[in-house]
Amino acid sequence: MKLFCYSLCLLFAGPLLAQSTVDSSQLMNDVRTLSADKYEGRKTGTPGNRMAQFYIIDRFKQIGITPYHNTYEYPFYFQLGPKRIMGTNLFGYIQGQTDNVIVISAHYDHLGIGRPNAAQDSIYNGADDNASGVGTILALAAYFKKNPPKHTLLFVAFDAEEQGLQGAKAFVQQPPVPLNKIILDINMDMVAHNDKNELYVCGTNPYPQLKKYIDAVAAYSTVKLLAGHDTPGSGGDNWTNQSDQGPFNDQKIPFLYFGVEDHPDYHQLTDEYTRINHHFYYQAVKTILQVTKDIDTGMN
Repeated sequence: MKLFCYSLCLLFAGPLLAQSTVDSSQLMNDVRTLSADKYEGRKTGTPGNRMAQFYIIDRFKQIGITPYHNTYEYPFYFQLGPKRIMGTNLFGYIQGQTDNVIVISAHYDHLGIGRPNAAQDSIYNGADDNASGVGTILALAAYFKKNPPKHTLLFVAFDAEEQGLQGAKAFVQQPPVPLNKIILDINMDMVAHNDKNELYVCGTNPYPQLKKYIDAVAAYSTVKLLAGHDTPGSGGDNWTNQSDQGPFNDQKIPFLYFGVEDHPDYHQLTDEYTRINHHFYYQAVKTILQVTKDIDTGMN
């Protein structure tokens, strides 16, 4: 009996220990900072967006993410009506044992400043959308910097997602590595606000080879990890092309997109740090980390 219990402990200790490696204080500080009023809603092309870039770059440096060509900043341009706007993607990598690349991504831009009303200020802080995703990629980067991965991991903070996935489109048009070296995109967009303890993962329907990794973690995750929102022909309920994983999918690159279903604060002035579900967010990030670990060790 003792031997049986010891075997069970060994079986489950790995996932549980892996999940305990997220620095909750730093995670919350990243989201609180990026969704603060001084960042003015992080709209592409604004001073607040530039301030967010500086913060993310500083965090990349603190973690020890390696830049390509000695820079984390990759400008691109897109047309919005009569205006030509410059966006800036931010990315770097942690070298793995192979040159096959897993992209870990989230957009950092949001909606900027709107019209004030009697109840709120005028700033779209975007705590869940998508400071929460950026906080997640920083937490994953911190883990893998201390625990070197099998695959090379490319951490990307996209700009101009709210303007039509412009940052992700620019990335796949001019990637830092050949597209055929990118075996997966793991994208996070809104992972901190759900009152039902539900975290969805989109991508296992078009890429069924990824389902086994989701099922394995879902069996013991403290959040309800649900596969879905990726059925062809389901209209707006299909999230496949609704965030930055879309341009990867267009290039036939497999993806997993983690996110929550829309909530009352989505694209509202009320999407503030105080409105996210802090415990849920922390558990969601640990769950995403475990999926990423399992994929990194399990995929060729």
